[in-house]
Amino acid sequence: MNDYPTPKPYIQNFEQMAFGMFVHLGLYSQLCAGEWTYSIHGRNMEDYAPLKDSFKVGSLDEIIATAKTAGCKYVCLTTRHHEGFSLYDTRGLSDFDVIHSPTARDLIAEFADGCRAAGLTPFFYHTTLDWHHKDFDSDFAAYLNYLYKSVELLCTNYGKIGGFWFDGNWSKPDEDWQEDRLYKMIHRLQPEAIIINNTGLSNRGALGAEEIDAVTYERGMPSPIDRKGHEKYVAGEMCETLCDHWGIANDINFKSVKQLIEELCECRKVGANFLLNIGPNADGSVPTMQKGIMECIGRWMEIYGRAIYNGRPYLTYENRREFLLRDAFCDKSAYLFVFDRKQSSGDKNVSLGGGSDDFLPLDGIDRKISSIRWMDSGEELPFKQQDNTLTLDPNGFGYGTSLCVRVAEIIFK
Repeated sequence: MNDYPTPKPYIQNFEQMAFGMFVHLGLYSQLCAGEWTYSIHGRNMEDYAPLKDSFKVGSLDEIIATAKTAGCKYVCLTTRHHEGFSLYDTRGLSDFDVIHSPTARDLIAEFADGCRAAGLTPFFYHTTLDWHHKDFDSDFAAYLNYLYKSVELLCTNYGKIGGFWFDGNWSKPDEDWQEDRLYKMIHRLQPEAIIINNTGLSNRGALGAEEIDAVTYERGMPSPIDRKGHEKYVAGEMCETLCDHWGIANDINFKSVKQLIEELCECRKVGANFLLNIGPNADGSVPTMQKGIMECIGRWMEIYGRAIYNGRPYLTYENRREFLLRDAFCDKSAYLFVFDRKQSSGDKNVSLGGGSDDFLPLDGIDRKISSIRWMDSGEELPFKQQDNTLTLDPNGFGYGTSLCVRVAEIIFK
């Protein structure tokens, strides 16, 4: 008897996408003070709501192009954030939407079509917490009907979508959010849509309602999901920001490209996706620093992307960072991820050596190996294999190259 559930095809497809881009765009983008500025800075809605009258977004093409260049396979855009303003046509549910702003266009329609044209899958972030809607605190049942009808619009007017990323149930932990009703409607109208509901910083990785398809790890490294004995296979996803905020802010505390690539790799080590956020300018353009970081990650993905997309958890080690992924589509292939290797050649006055005689022993490999080659150069690595132990010399990058994390493909006999 198999104690582990089999993933449904649409969840397998989600795991195959591996790397996505989060996008936080809303009225708050005009203030350049973060997406929570309304609440944290003590603003009142009487002054905040008129930001709708100056909300003017141009093309979303640069956002989509940034995701494509980075090697992302899906993009998740804030269709409505906690401020309550919708980037889609709410068709009479509210006038607090993009149609009633100077933009006067359904940005979600443009986003969904643009993603598909670029070969990307559109995902929709949608708040469940709403600072603007009068019923959120006064008539919660009426508010839930408004939320239901809002999501129903997104399910029926924008073609096939990859999934929904909900956020805000943690704001009223004692309320009945009628999740089953909402999720069943989504899976009736969008049978292959991934459903995610963010559990927040304090409850990373927690399982939610039965219809949930992936657990979240907000700005925290994911751990392996224990699926033994569960009826449903649930995926995992870590969401991360480039700096300290999700929406654009006066924030220059950017994470290094190295750190972000390592986080992407660590996510895949345990089989989780990596959702990396940008905060566009108020007009929808992508700030130079954010675009540059994503472009650098894309250069890495051009070389090693096959290992990220196709790789599934295989072997990890307690006392070292290195790990192996198996190829989900080729039984004879696995990928070895090697960290902290510097240059192994070059003049000692300009190069930081990586130590070519620092041999790496790896246990638990019970299959005979035919060859090991770096994916970046095609160079073959010398190795010895005795019983289940592999010993190899993972030399550093040659002068002129430094790619943070290096990946070698192992071919089994």
